[in-house]
Amino acid sequence: MPQLGLLHGRAWATLLGQLRQSPGALCLRAVHSHSQVSEAVLTSQLKPHQEKSNIIIKTPKGTRDLGPQQMVVREKILDTVVSCFKRHGAKGLDTPAFELKEMLTEKYGEDSGLIYDLKDQGGELLSLRYDLTVPFARYLAMNKLKKMKRYHVGKVWRRESPTIAQGRYREFCQCDFDIAGQFDPMIPDAECLKIICEILNGLQLGDFLIKVNDRRVLDGMFAVCGVPESKFRAICSSIDKLDKISWKDVRHEMVAKKGLAPEVADRIGDYVQCHGGVSLVEEMFQDPRISQNKQALEGLGDLKLLFEYLTLFGIAGKISFDLSLARGLDYYTGVIYEAVLLQTPAQPEEEPLNLGSVAAGGRYDGLVGMFDPNGHNVPCVGLSIGVERIFSIMEHRMKTSSEKIRTTETQVFVATPQKNFLQERLKLIAELWDAGIKAELLYKNNPKLLTQLHYCENMGIPLAVIIGEQEAERILNY
Repeated sequence: MPQLGLLHGRAWATLLGQLRQSPGALCLRAVHSHSQVSEAVLTSQLKPHQEKSNIIIKTPKGTRDLGPQQMVVREKILDTVVSCFKRHGAKGLDTPAFELKEMLTEKYGEDSGLIYDLKDQGGELLSLRYDLTVPFARYLAMNKLKKMKRYHVGKVWRRESPTIAQGRYREFCQCDFDIAGQFDPMIPDAECLKIICEILNGLQLGDFLIKVNDRRVLDGMFAVCGVPESKFRAICSSIDKLDKISWKDVRHEMVAKKGLAPEVADRIGDYVQCHGGVSLVEEMFQDPRISQNKQALEGLGDLKLLFEYLTLFGIAGKISFDLSLARGLDYYTGVIYEAVLLQTPAQPEEEPLNLGSVAAGGRYDGLVGMFDPNGHNVPCVGLSIGVERIFSIMEHRMKTSSEKIRTTETQVFVATPQKNFLQERLKLIAELWDAGIKAELLYKNNPKLLTQLHYCENMGIPLAVIIGEQEAERILNY
């Protein structure tokens, strides 16, 4: 009998009383506290059916299962995305689903509160990864890499309020492409925007627009408008909400919650409602306030060069310079961008409606240096494809379409009208498998031919091989 830990007298009395009343109802184990004994006693009093009735079988909030038809849609998206990444010369990379907590802290600004922390079970404080960018920067610093073009497909976790209808979850998949290394300005940045265009065109999601801005232009704008430098990141986070709430609400947040002077907020409002093409970049060069800020002028210079390359790539018409684009993450240092899907308006004179962001990214030249002991930076630029948002759109189309989606790739179904023909079917299907042909059969000794053909039709299998006595002899004699 195992040795029992020390128990209080009251705990012993409770436990022994239960054993006398129902000797078979309680399994005695080493118990080390009064609370554990109380829990054991309570469990012994519950009948099995009472325990099970309280269990609600469901997935955690903000997560979901994907059934076979949904997986077909997901795989189509990932195939399109990854093939584009490979076409541009990227290498695959994977990192752990969780990182040391200290690796993720102070990288996301106000969004740091959305990071999932794990219980400490081995002396290390851990957190689930919030995105794929910070782990990539950690990987570069840890391996002392100065140049790399990589892609990464993986799940990330964010502790925010999920909006399932809009494709927002607490656990979701991201597809990232990044270029690390010292290169001439704006060439890698332009390629990232080209990749986004290729992917969205390949997925046939409809019309889209890519908004671009520059963190230096934003910071310069804040400076000339009178925003204290200590409030730059906080105000940037508010501006980032303009695609979700009105300017009136954003202004209220900046003034009432973040302590910005009303006249400063109004000056910001004059800028963040501006958007256009390269002509707007030229206008900003002439702006009496912006033109006095060196940092903003550097950003505008890079944006002008970027539009030259985008014109050569043939995608300048899909790009809009938008001063309201802020990208709240702290690690961005230069060009930032975000792709949104557009809905055709009901009236020709109306502007297209924004259906939400499906891709985003930007330049983060200082992130690797935050991990390097000597602070050595590796310039980086990248993009992230929002798989869940795209999946929600394609899933909706699937539900409204009459097209049947195949959930398998089976090419041939092996059938027979004969009884006691299992051996012949197994021999034939083995030959098909060995030849690399995707094939199936029913797992029955004597299935009816009609049942076999119905299965073949329901699964959308294009070919059926029906084997009888004569066919079996030919195979054996072949």
